[in-house]
Amino acid sequence: MISGIYGILIARNKKDMKAMALPALMRLEKTVIAQKFIFYNLGLISLGSIIYVYGLNSILVPQGFLNGGIVGISILIHYLIPVAGIGSIYILLNIPLVFMGWMHVSRTFMLYTLFGILFFSVITATFHPKALVISDHILAALLAGVLCGAGDGIILRSMGSAGGLDILSVYLNKKFGLRIGSIFFASNALVLTAGAFLYDVDRALYSIVFLYTSGRVMDAIITGFNKRKSLLVISDYSQDIADTILKKKGRGVTFLNGEGAFTQKARKVLFTITTLIELPKMKELILSIDPDALIVVNDTLEVLRKQHGQGREF
Repeated sequence: MISGIYGILIARNKKDMKAMALPALMRLEKTVIAQKFIFYNLGLISLGSIIYVYGLNSILVPQGFLNGGIVGISILIHYLIPVAGIGSIYILLNIPLVFMGWMHVSRTFMLYTLFGILFFSVITATFHPKALVISDHILAALLAGVLCGAGDGIILRSMGSAGGLDILSVYLNKKFGLRIGSIFFASNALVLTAGAFLYDVDRALYSIVFLYTSGRVMDAIITGFNKRKSLLVISDYSQDIADTILKKKGRGVTFLNGEGAFTQKARKVLFTITTLIELPKMKELILSIDPDALIVVNDTLEVLRKQHGQGREF
């Protein structure tokens, strides 16, 4: 009898200990995931900065090309005053932007960006690879654009940036509703115009090739080479289509409540995400179930879902 009661008490104590340990384990798991997320973002910023600076110091500066934004201003000042290092000028120009961002932009974004500014400046000042000998200026501009665009794209896939116009663009967008693309275009145009008058017209023109290439490569890195497509499907067989997509494609499907303006008939509108490669098969699948289905395909810049308190692309 006593041994039975003792056994019950031990079992209860084990259950209580498990109940007490479970929240602690969950907190520990969240802490580990959060730390991995932080190091992941810092790693992206660091890797992107190294790639960007390699293109900067091995091609862009030896060729005498210009750049846009704060980096472009730093390069132009360096050309006009050679004793002034690009990294030192860059960090000085970013000081007022950091204060602006800290007051008006996300603190998390700014903490990552502060790391990016410091790391980028230090790497620019200390990492001096051997200059690549490229006699054709167009080829040099293209290669520099690929390297710097890839580096910039990797940085911008993180939760921060390497400073510069990223901070100013976010601030002006929030304050005045100005488009970020318009801000970048205007700043690049101003820097290239100043470079053409103060430095060299030919180099400024070659720099347009560099900026265009870097922009295209950066977009490809940010959005991914395999872009996502969002689909809106209007059909009388919404449930059948949704079940088939879930089973055969493994893609999530969301129902949106819709109503025909003319028929005033309520119907479910399907919303789903697919890849560019899968898109033809997805359309074929939908039309095989309902040949009269209306399919609307849209470009999707990025797809995130919440998991363990953080965004994750899928």
